[in-house]
Formats: sequence, C-alpha cells, structure tokens
Amino acid sequence: MRALVTGAAGFVGRWLGRELVERGWEVTGTCLEDAPPTVAPNDPLSTVRWQVADVRRSTDLARLLDVAKPDAVVHLAGVAFVPAAQADPGAALDVNVIAAARLLADVKTRRASGTLDPLVLVVGSGEQYGRHDAGEMPLAESAEQRPHSVYAASKVAQEFVALEAFRSSGVRILATRSFNHSGPGQAERFVMPALVRRALAARTSGERGLAIGNTTTVRDFLHVRDVARAYADLLERGTPGEVYNVASGRGVDVGTLAKRVLALVGVDAILNTDAALVRPVEVPVLIGDATKLRRATGWSPRLTLDSIIDDLIRAAAS
Repeated sequence: MRALVTGAAGFVGRWLGRELVERGWEVTGTCLEDAPPTVAPNDPLSTVRWQVADVRRSTDLARLLDVAKPDAVVHLAGVAFVPAAQADPGAALDVNVIAAARLLADVKTRRASGTLDPLVLVVGSGEQYGRHDAGEMPLAESAEQRPHSVYAASKVAQEFVALEAFRSSGVRILATRSFNHSGPGQAERFVMPALVRRALAARTSGERGLAIGNTTTVRDFLHVRDVARAYADLLERGTPGEVYNVASGRGVDVGTLAKRVLALVGVDAILNTDAALVRPVEVPVLIGDATKLRRATGWSPRLTLDSIIDDLIRAAAS
C-alpha cells in the first residue's frame, strides 16, 4: 500500500511516517526545504521518498499525486500554531483551507477519470468545538462546532470542504478532530515543550520560580505516538464520510501540568505568572470523547501524560 503524507517533515508527520513504514506502507512525504530532513540510517523515515513541495501550488499537488500514486493521502500540512494563525489569517486560510480544496479538486478529477481513488484523511482539531460548559465534557462528534479563533475556523472550513467532496463526488474522506498532543520534536512554542525547557533551565540555574501563563486552562493531551497510531488505524479501518475525535477523554489544567513537569525534572520551584505568556482564554475547558474512534478501530491510548513529559525531558537532554 502506498501513502502520500503532506507535511511529513513536520512534528506529527515524522511520527506518522515512522508508524506507516513500520506497518509496511510505502510512504511519500513532503517537505518545504530544499532537502529532506536528516535521519539516522536505522530510522524508518530513511525509507520515505521525500518530495519538496508547497501545498499552496496546484502544480506541486498534481506532481505529488503523479509521483506517489497513493492508495491513501494524509493531509497534515497546515498552520498549526493558534497565535500564528491569528496573526496572519490570510496565510492560515490559504494553507489550511484553500490548499486542501485544491488537493481534493485534483483527487475528484482523477477519481472521475478512473485513474486514482485514494482514501483521504484530513486532520482537524478539537479547537473546532470552541467554548462549551465544563459539564458537557468530554465532547462527542455530535457537539456543536463554535470556533473561537482563526485557526479553529480554518479547520472547520477545511472539514466542510472535505465532506463536500465525499458527498458530491464520492471522494473517500476521513476527517479527524484531534485534541492536544505533544512529544519529542514538537516546537518549544507549544505549552508542554516550553514548560519542560523552562523547568530544565531552572534546574541548571537554581532559579526558584517557573514562568507560566494561564494556569486554569484545561486541555486533553495525547502522546504524538498514540496520535500517529490513531491516524494509521483510521486508514486501515475507518469509514469514509465520518469524522472522528482523537482524544484521551481526560483533561488536565496547565497549573497541574506544570507542577508535574517540575516534579519529573526534579525542581522545587513555584509557579510565577508572566503577563507576557498570558493569552486571552476563550476556550477554558476542552476534552474529547474518542468512543467512536475506539469502536471503529480498536484504538486506545497506550502512553500516559508522564510518558509525554519523560520523553520531552530525554529529548531536550540529548
């Protein structure tokens, strides 16, 4: 089986590439740089066929489909950092929505001509649900989508475009609403790597305080390896035309998360609110219900919150 993964050089893309290769898939992955990422010879990513491509260009998308001839496409390429999308809405919509529309239009054409009919997994976000009362948690796929950011709105639009392709043209679409996930390789601007970096710096310097932003925000975290397994499981056992939450079903507030990071790093420090790190909290609690995914694929998380933190600590120290 052949898979095309857009955004394969990114954080989740690398973990998904490894997962698919280990399952026996032939993987073609995209990167924006002039050369593919450097990986060790024994890394499963060493077998990926890398293609330099910009998903905003129709010619690049057509070339990718010609080269990969995929049985499945996983569309991961996108603007994933909420503040970045908020700062440049046009760029976020161009990458997260228009690029997906171009890709699906090409797949529609090829499907109609009988030359290619891949299963297409479009990756969305739990942020699509927006604000709901804490008593409604965990949220199932039937919950109303109330996007409260440009990023969330772009992911809602991407999903609508994808499901239209399924309904109007029979493109075999799978869509996810993936809740927070972390692990080695995630950029330090995201909360868990940032907390680990600050805690390690405090251990080195002897600093007695840890700078932090909002402490009461509650999120549902998965290890990126569990997320990669969920995507691969969906390619093998998901039902086209359906939307699946990828979530743990458990929430943790950022203050508790920070204290756990400090404990695992071995630092006795207090949390100090830094106004520069505080963001307006529009969605105070966000926890997902992955019952539908479990029933469809048999997937369940294997790794704990402590596993994520331990892996981030080891990665930072290496």
